[in-house]
Amino acid sequence: MVAVLAVLIIVATAALAALAVMLWRARKPATGEDAVLTELRRTQGEAATRLEAMIGLLAKGQSQLAHTVNERLDSVSHRLGDSLEQTRQKTAENMQKLHERLAVIDSAQKNITALATQVTSLQGVLANKQERGAFGQGRMELIVSDGLPKGCYEFQYTLSNKTRPDCALFMAGQRPLVVDAKFPLEAVTAFKEAKSEDERRQAAARVRQDVTRHVSDIAQKYLIPGETQDIALMFVPSESLYADLHDGFDDLVQKAFRAKVVIVSPSLLMVAVHLIQQMRKEERMREAAGQIQAEVGRLIDDVVRMHERVLKLQQHYTQVGEDVRQIVISAEKVEKRGARITDVEFIDDGPQPDVVATPLLRKLEAGE
Repeated sequence: MVAVLAVLIIVATAALAALAVMLWRARKPATGEDAVLTELRRTQGEAATRLEAMIGLLAKGQSQLAHTVNERLDSVSHRLGDSLEQTRQKTAENMQKLHERLAVIDSAQKNITALATQVTSLQGVLANKQERGAFGQGRMELIVSDGLPKGCYEFQYTLSNKTRPDCALFMAGQRPLVVDAKFPLEAVTAFKEAKSEDERRQAAARVRQDVTRHVSDIAQKYLIPGETQDIALMFVPSESLYADLHDGFDDLVQKAFRAKVVIVSPSLLMVAVHLIQQMRKEERMREAAGQIQAEVGRLIDDVVRMHERVLKLQQHYTQVGEDVRQIVISAEKVEKRGARITDVEFIDDGPQPDVVATPLLRKLEAGE
């Protein structure tokens, strides 16, 4: 449509140029002035007619162009509105999802912050020797108190040499098993945090020195012949620390075992507590077995007496049955005698009733 409009503009421009040329020619002198004027008027009329036609075509083209442009604009506006609406909906959905994810991230951030606070607090506890000892003591006490009933253990138990181990486990009438919860953690921490080979070697030497000294102290203080068990437990409050000891210092673990000091992790202490609980249960079963055996003996005596009494009752029933049988026999005999008496014919003559009756009475008396 734009091309048509351009063509119309070019045609109108050409017509105006032709009109200008004719007017310019009309200014020249001619022989026939009337003929020139007539030609000029005709040409001017044709030019005006053409110009009006061109103007009409131009107006029509402009109207069509405006209509087409309006339709295109309406279509573009409609598509643009739909696109904007879809974009708005998608944006709203994405914003909703983004808010949900931000809420999850915020919750995770809070959990991470809380965990970081706890880790920082735990690091502060483990950095202080007294607090670290209290931490190991508390974890050991929690494991023991959860696994054993009261009376099967005692914290800060006093031995005959006035020493007080962290815990003593009592095993079914046997000597107590001593547990120590003060593990030397500084050297192991330094060994794990060592950056150079020299620092690592020095930290390893310190680990061996501290653990060996602690094992020796446990063996000297808590292993009393005839009073405690032949072994003692050294509690390590961390599974990872226990694994590091076995991986990097297995010789140290074997040396402690030869000194009758067994290094245990929380899980191994739980196993030991469970075994002690089973031993206590078996001991209670053995104690109850004697009582059960005595009760079974008394029950057997009662059964024997009941059997004797049943036999006596059976004899009574047998005697009663015999007596009933004799009574039935006597009743039958009485019935027969009555029938015989009924069948006797009495005679009116003088002594005959006595003669007849006398033998009958004798038979009755004889029990026939």
